[in-house]
Parts: sequence; structure tokens; C-alpha cells
Amino acid sequence: MALISGHGGNYVLSNITQEANTKERRILLYPSNTAWDQAHRDAGLLTSGHDDMHGGERETSILLHVAPELVNDSFHTADHDAPARPDLLTIGMAGYTASGIIGHPSLATATKGATLLGSLTDSFADRLAVLRG
Repeated sequence: MALISGHGGNYVLSNITQEANTKERRILLYPSNTAWDQAHRDAGLLTSGHDDMHGGERETSILLHVAPELVNDSFHTADHDAPARPDLLTIGMAGYTASGIIGHPSLATATKGATLLGSLTDSFADRLAVLRG
């Protein structure tokens, strides 16, 4: 079974996946940080996964590619930096952003979104092969 999650920081799902696979390979949690890092490089994103945490270049690019009608034109001026988030798990996103954005959506393009999804699709086959053994 493969669990595809678009949510970052899948702490709970990562632990469940690891425990489920202790005796046999049963679950693949995808994409991994490695897959996202490669997709970032392939698409030429200017922001890192850390700095582009929520609603930034990556997520907005994907939406511009698959559902542009859901992206408000305000993304051009919605950039927000919050590089240090030491209490994120305690105070949540609201402690670091009023808008919900941490990242640079102004850098997003539909072309980057298509390339991100293409890269993830390409690397998925290799991860699935590991699951199958």
C-alpha cells in the first residue's frame, strides 16, 4: 500500500509507517523529504523546503498548474518570511504568520508546478520498487 500525502511534516504518519514495516514491507509513505528536495531542484525553485513551509512557491506553483482558478491574484504580494520557528509544534502556524503563508508565493509559476509533479511522479516508481522488495 502507498500513502500519498501532500502535507509536510508527516511526523505521525512517518512513525506509523516505520512501525507497520518492522516485520515486512507493507506501507510506503510518499513523497519523502528526499523526493521533495529533488523536485525542488528539478523545478528550479528558489526557496528551500524549510523557508517555503506553507502556501509558498512550491504549493502555489502546484495549484497554478492543476487548479489555477483556486489561486487568488494576491499571491503576487503575499510573501512572508518566518525562518526561525522554534515553537511551531506548541503555538502552531498562527504564532508565526497572520495570513497562513510562510514562504514566497510570488515566485510561483504553473511551469514550476508541472515540473514538481513530474519529478515526484518519476521518483515514485523507484520508491514503489523498494516497497515491493
